[in-house]
Amino acid sequence: MSVSTIPAPKLGERLCENGFEHPKILPAIDDAHGGVIVDLNEPMDPEHFATLLRSSLLHWNLKGKHGVWIKLPISLVNLVETAVKEGFWYHHAEPSYLMLVYWIPQTGCTIPINASHRVAVAAIVLNQNKEVLVVQEKRGRFHGIGYWKLPTGVVDAGEEIFAAAIREVKEETGVDTEFVEILAFREVQNSFFGKSDLSFLCMLRPLSVEIKKQELEIEAAQWMPFEEFAVQPLTQKHEPFKYVVELCLANVEEKFYTGFSPRRVSSYFEDQLNYLYMNINELDKSS
Repeated sequence: MSVSTIPAPKLGERLCENGFEHPKILPAIDDAHGGVIVDLNEPMDPEHFATLLRSSLLHWNLKGKHGVWIKLPISLVNLVETAVKEGFWYHHAEPSYLMLVYWIPQTGCTIPINASHRVAVAAIVLNQNKEVLVVQEKRGRFHGIGYWKLPTGVVDAGEEIFAAAIREVKEETGVDTEFVEILAFREVQNSFFGKSDLSFLCMLRPLSVEIKKQELEIEAAQWMPFEEFAVQPLTQKHEPFKYVVELCLANVEEKFYTGFSPRRVSSYFEDQLNYLYMNINELDKSS
């Protein structure tokens, strides 16, 4: 009578009474780059988490996976140390979660670094009287020196550049505007905790004139004759500010400089509508 033999279990499998079964692993979904994403929400004992994590890494290794992302909400902060001891490292943090990452292959890691830039906007708002909308801030580098500056701010997550410019003007001055175009942009390295800034200079058209300044951040706001804004000592000494004046004059008075306006486009890969900024006037002329 022949006796059947049961083959030895492979790495990442465990032997059960009737054969083999895969060990319990953490719930995960595949990403678009050969890795997996684990989004945990339920409370878990750190020791149990460590067991599941080791089994999961063996399983994903057998499956040929590369990067492993674990999203831990603040409520599961007790699991961070366990993940780090298993070889995970911090990728980025948001107000509600910490993202940890692990690279499985014995090759160079190709996981992209966390976002390296903030996006900011500065708004030129000119009315029919050739007056520019300017503010003085209650804090920051320009506080207390008497300088009148353009409304500025940081683009929120998921917000378009043109929408951020309109929002910042409204928040700081109470003036409603219509976005016209981007005149220029500037990159500043290592400006915020080692990150860099991309600042977009935007031209907007006023839809209202009454000013209602923001009390929290804005000391004062007014419509100022553009010539007066242009001759402020700091504007003359600071080269980027001088270019702001020159670009504005070239765009409004001499009318030979055209910036980039948003055109709504659909994306094949993202399956959603977004915006492409381009010189629409010149494109329409050539078509």
